[in-house]
Amino acid sequence: MADTTPAVSERLPGDVHWYDLPDDEAEPGSEGDFDSDEPGPERDFDPGEPGRAAAALPPAPRRKRAFGRTARRAATNSTAILLLLAAWEVLPRLGVVDPVFVPPLSENLVAWYDLLIGGQLSEHLQASLARSLAGFGLAILFAIPLGLLIGWYRPVANFLTPLLELFRNTSAVALLPVFTLILGIGETTKVTFVLYACAWPILLNTISGVKTVEPLLIKSARSMGLGPVRLFQKVILPAAVPTIFTGVRLAGAYSILVLLFAEMVGAKAGLGYLILDTQSSFRIPDMYAGIITISVLGLLFNLLLVGVERRFSTWRTT
Repeated sequence: MADTTPAVSERLPGDVHWYDLPDDEAEPGSEGDFDSDEPGPERDFDPGEPGRAAAALPPAPRRKRAFGRTARRAATNSTAILLLLAAWEVLPRLGVVDPVFVPPLSENLVAWYDLLIGGQLSEHLQASLARSLAGFGLAILFAIPLGLLIGWYRPVANFLTPLLELFRNTSAVALLPVFTLILGIGETTKVTFVLYACAWPILLNTISGVKTVEPLLIKSARSMGLGPVRLFQKVILPAAVPTIFTGVRLAGAYSILVLLFAEMVGAKAGLGYLILDTQSSFRIPDMYAGIITISVLGLLFNLLLVGVERRFSTWRTT
């Protein structure tokens, strides 16, 4: 059967096709529209395309949607904590646990407020923060350069690794009596004890971060003519930053936890001293007030370190 479709040159005068129309009258999305992949003002957004539906919204609904997502995420993340706090308040009042040894949360918060108003909490908190930050800062200054040196230079690693393996498996708490016998019971002992406990996670994570850099990155950098110093500066150190900060965050938690043990020996101020003193005098709500303060302090310290990590890791793609 012969083809009766008229050729382009034989079209009837009244026939109009999309390719005859001007650009502003052509049907959007029709075939042949290959000039741009960007959505113009007249193109329809595909809701299935990521980011297109949100970008199509006006600013006010877009902000409302972002706020809603943030609120849902915060509610989800805080559900377990809220349940714990509710159980802490309800179970002692119902007699499920002994309210003498585990007072309701509200009584502990009242005791915390009384300590704050009386100035006792501020005194103990300042003493603990000074010791913790001093030991933590010295650990960073000491452990990161040593870890980079051990991870980058094999002779140094071969020389120090046996010694590191010996001491890394020795508990810092077990060595507290040794620190006390050698350095006494003053501030030097407490800061040095925190320094020792914080140095290990930073040191070991720094070594691991240097040694686990992608070998292909190193080969590529060397093929481009980078010397050892530039290679370390441009490739090794940036790639090791996330692992180093993991150790720094662990050390931040240790700086508060191990300090409590140090403050329970020969201290007259500090959160550890407060907890031990209130426990021995059977002021249970005050003891829990000190524990709550330590928990909140550790949480804020961790959030601060997370913010610093993001600041130094902005080069990473997400």
